Amino acid sequence: MKLSFFGGVGEVSGANYLLETSDRGQVIKILIDCGLHQGAASAEKRNWEPFPYDPHEISAVFVTHAHIDHTGLLPRLLKDGFKGKIYSTEPTKDFAELLLTDSEHILMQEAERYGKPPLYGVRDVEELVAHWEGVNYHQEVNVGPFKIVFYNAAHILGSSFIVIEAEGKKIVFSGDLGNSPAPLLGTTEIFEDADYCLIESAYGDRFHQMTKDGLVEDVIEDTVKSGGTLIIPAFAMERTQKLLFDIDELMTHGRVPKVPVFLDSPLAIKMTAVYKKHLDYLDKETRDILKGDNLIFDFPQLKKTLTIDESKSINNIAPPKIIIAGSGMSQGGRILHHEKRYLSDPNSTILFVGYQAKNSLGRKIQEGAKSVKIHGENVPVRCRIAVGEYYSAHADQRQLLEWLWHMRLSLERVFVVQGEDGLAPLAHKITDDLAVKAVIPKEGDSFVL
Repeated sequence: MKLSFFGGVGEVSGANYLLETSDRGQVIKILIDCGLHQGAASAEKRNWEPFPYDPHEISAVFVTHAHIDHTGLLPRLLKDGFKGKIYSTEPTKDFAELLLTDSEHILMQEAERYGKPPLYGVRDVEELVAHWEGVNYHQEVNVGPFKIVFYNAAHILGSSFIVIEAEGKKIVFSGDLGNSPAPLLGTTEIFEDADYCLIESAYGDRFHQMTKDGLVEDVIEDTVKSGGTLIIPAFAMERTQKLLFDIDELMTHGRVPKVPVFLDSPLAIKMTAVYKKHLDYLDKETRDILKGDNLIFDFPQLKKTLTIDESKSINNIAPPKIIIAGSGMSQGGRILHHEKRYLSDPNSTILFVGYQAKNSLGRKIQEGAKSVKIHGENVPVRCRIAVGEYYSAHADQRQLLEWLWHMRLSLERVFVVQGEDGLAPLAHKITDDLAVKAVIPKEGDSFVL
């Protein structure tokens, strides 16, 4: 087999790996993920560069999970000549359709900014979905001599690590591994007896707080006592659903006061509906709590605000109240209107439950900025600031090494990918602690396995 790296190296985003083998004189090529490059302008401009392979020659694409940095270039791959099938779990397929459709207008703005043609349109997403086939965990898919199986990565609903076998060898693509055991999703599956592994390293240099510490409960109680508003910039997928599940449990069992809770994110509302569609992908503990009533993410205090008028009406509800809104890093979306209104209120609280990228508005607030600019206005920051590490969806260094430990005796080589600061520290730990050769590939590198 031949493995080539065309994204996800030296960066967290843009995952794109090409695997080739021969079958009766014919070269069979498959892709694992085809993600958007995100971050600085130089990274974003790469999304318009020609693919470093001929899309016509790709037989199939296997998708680890729905996030745009793993799926965002699939519509363009189709436009450029790909005619094969795309495979993933059913939730990944449903989430990806929503995320790709939602991203279309943002990418349109980027195209205008860079003087480029649009990467894709809504019709391209629709055509892509027609080529997409959902499969179950542990269900074998065959493409030529390749045997492919998906396993639960517990990163987001339906997320997978993928094991591919050909020429008598097995290679594992980690995708993004979850902060396991993950609320709602359970524990990342273990795999043994692999020859090669690509492992992500987004958090390869850091450690999470490992237990649920009651932070959300304390923050809600303190904010309600002071008569303030709790605002939570939340990512539409996974963080929002975990929060809703926890708040429901806290209010149902009388551990926090029953105050109004607003989910002010159209995309998060649509994402939540996908969870309801795929309850069988939730962990057993969650399914037992639901007891078959299908009322996940629904409780009396919750109000979902789809329209702009409904969003504005939140202002008419006096505190105390809770507002969950996008975007997760406060870079846009409805959360900005709520931050503009409540950041200056010392009785209110802002709770961060996801990673805040450098230079993002969320990072500035989290790091203690005295004032921030929102919609051209300087807004003083006087509210309380809280950070919930428990809600991280990524495995940390300890969890990555523990997952890899089970393969250590059979592994010939590990490729460390999808990271920045975490690449080198994780590679060193793999070599030192597991006695396995670790390689940090560069863009365009190819290896014969």
